Amino acid sequence: MGQNGNGLDIKTLENWLWEAACKIRGEIDAPKYKDYILPMIFIKRLADVFEEEVEKLSEEYGKKGIAEEIVKEDHTLVRFYIPPEARWRSITKETTGLGEYLTDSVRSIAKENPRLQGVIDMVDFNATASGQRLISDESLKSLIEVLGRYRLGMRDVEPDILGRAYEYLLRKFAEGSGQSAGEFYTPREVAVLMGRILDPDPSFEIYDPCCGSGGLLIKCYLRFKEVFKDDPTVKPVKFYGQEILHSTYAMARMNAFIHDMEAEIALGDTMHRPAFLNPDGSLRKFDIVTANPMWNQDFSQPTYGI
Repeated sequence: MGQNGNGLDIKTLENWLWEAACKIRGEIDAPKYKDYILPMIFIKRLADVFEEEVEKLSEEYGKKGIAEEIVKEDHTLVRFYIPPEARWRSITKETTGLGEYLTDSVRSIAKENPRLQGVIDMVDFNATASGQRLISDESLKSLIEVLGRYRLGMRDVEPDILGRAYEYLLRKFAEGSGQSAGEFYTPREVAVLMGRILDPDPSFEIYDPCCGSGGLLIKCYLRFKEVFKDDPTVKPVKFYGQEILHSTYAMARMNAFIHDMEAEIALGDTMHRPAFLNPDGSLRKFDIVTANPMWNQDFSQPTYGI
């Protein structure tokens, strides 16, 4: 991530994420930090982009209040409509019942934006175990204060912010718990190289059968953008992926949304229940298939057609 006016280069990003993780350290296992921090970063990104879009519309309609009312009636004017209670400035004002408030907020975002259902609303910030909260309101408040330090709008940070954050948190905490982070994501350098080698052409369809957080698909997309820029005469690439883990599937869809990619990500076991089939039940074919297959897993003979 390059330096920008907001100062959020890769080193700053990593320090920022580490400080955020420290705010909930001790209350949950380290590998689960990402399950709470990344959705919060996504909420912050959505809220900041929404604010940018409303500000731009305010210039057209004269007043911010008028722009907000128009957007409330016509959600197509913005990428995603964020209801007032779920906007970052509203979240930062809450001091009690924060876990319940955050959970209600993400559900309200999903309700207003059906494309985000099953993506942003999968985390219960108010969850308990044996009658005890997994993350206290005090820790959530501290986490919000840290994550609110930087703006994450379109003009503030590169779209790859979530991908870089995901990679950092996986590497930091998966290996720290005795696991190999490589089982869960492809190292950035490898993904970038694969994107360059595959070098997709316009109108290609690209598929990853075990897409994880979507890193390989995104690097192919970034390579396509690098070569063809934003040429309106060039037909876009379409992306498809499938992921078995719900939390990782949600991250892949968040990643695709942040990058404004035309991507269809499916949830499920690719080997036994592939999501992309032809009408006759045979496997669908794509122009490019890219994958970092899951490790050390045995599979029974599939029953679908080839």
